[in-house]
Amino acid sequence: MTSAEIDCTLSLNNLRFLVCLLLVIPLTTPTDAQQRPRARELGIVPGVLRPGPHNAITDVTGVRVGQTTVVQGDSVRTGVTAILPHPGNLFFDRVPAAIYVGNGFGKLLGITQVSELGELETPILLTCTLCVWKAADAMAAYLLELPGMEAVRSINPVVGETNDGYVLNSIRSRPITPGDVRAALSGATSGPVAEGSVGAGTGTIAFGWKGGIGTSSRLTASPDSGWTVGILVQSNFGGDLQILGVPVGRSLGRSGVKPRADPQGARGSIMIVVATDAPLSDRNLRRLASRAIIGLGRTGSVAANGSGDYVIAFSTNPDVRRRGGETRHNVSELANDEMSALFQATVEATEEAIYNSLFVATPVSSRGGTVEALPVNEVLRILRAHRVTLIK
Repeated sequence: MTSAEIDCTLSLNNLRFLVCLLLVIPLTTPTDAQQRPRARELGIVPGVLRPGPHNAITDVTGVRVGQTTVVQGDSVRTGVTAILPHPGNLFFDRVPAAIYVGNGFGKLLGITQVSELGELETPILLTCTLCVWKAADAMAAYLLELPGMEAVRSINPVVGETNDGYVLNSIRSRPITPGDVRAALSGATSGPVAEGSVGAGTGTIAFGWKGGIGTSSRLTASPDSGWTVGILVQSNFGGDLQILGVPVGRSLGRSGVKPRADPQGARGSIMIVVATDAPLSDRNLRRLASRAIIGLGRTGSVAANGSGDYVIAFSTNPDVRRRGGETRHNVSELANDEMSALFQATVEATEEAIYNSLFVATPVSSRGGTVEALPVNEVLRILRAHRVTLIK
């Protein structure tokens, strides 16, 4: 073999090595980046009411959140988020609940029974669009196995979704398993809630940037006592991103989706879960849920035709529970005139939860492309240029 032939062989082997090396380098997954700051840590503080200790939906006593992040190979980026109103068996100790539809392009399972009876008998699950029915089946099986459920022959799983198949998730593979659902339900805890590119927010996109799970809370003060409102969102929607009234999306002038096959525009969906410890009937819970849409609008959404914008609200207060075997519900509920502070809390916490879903989200890549995280420093520069006071 000549020296030229040897050089050619070595070059070919080096090329093959580089190709193999590129193939084994893992794609960016939600756990690759360090924790990013929440909106409030950056001085972005919507409204005037104080947040709870964790600034999360779990500030409402009894509420727990569990999440399973599902990452498989180069194409699956999705997950499950479970919200449990209290530690007991929800089927026998039901909470009043209501659902408000901002725009109904979605697959919210269980909506008709909640609307008819005004109560929840299962936890709330959030996942990807084509996994709704698998998640519901897995939750039903899990709940029917619980002690005391042996004679139950009807159950109404409540499962919401957003479509994460735009770029990051191979949604047609319907990758959610019963084990993923069980892990989210059994692992639900109180305290701080993981946000951003986790659970049902693993593969979502909001305003052309990485969206995900976000949460926030507010405390109210009333003549007899203070109440807590907690919000959790799964953000996967578009529009004209505004932060504290500033047109941040227009000022950035670009999208974080790479490659950008077609613009997200106003497409997409959001699930909003509202929890409160105020003693509310399902009627006033529906009124409360409708105010979350105001918070959504403050961030730049117009609830476009192709968007599924759903709000599920419930009360954990023991005075308004619907317990099995009761023939009368003797409840002490908050009067209509006491609702305004709760409305304000819902609007403020929804706005901040959406901001958190964006600020905490980390970049995620899959075979379909990469979705970058909202550039924090640029956003802060834009806010300062518009003379926004950042509260530290």
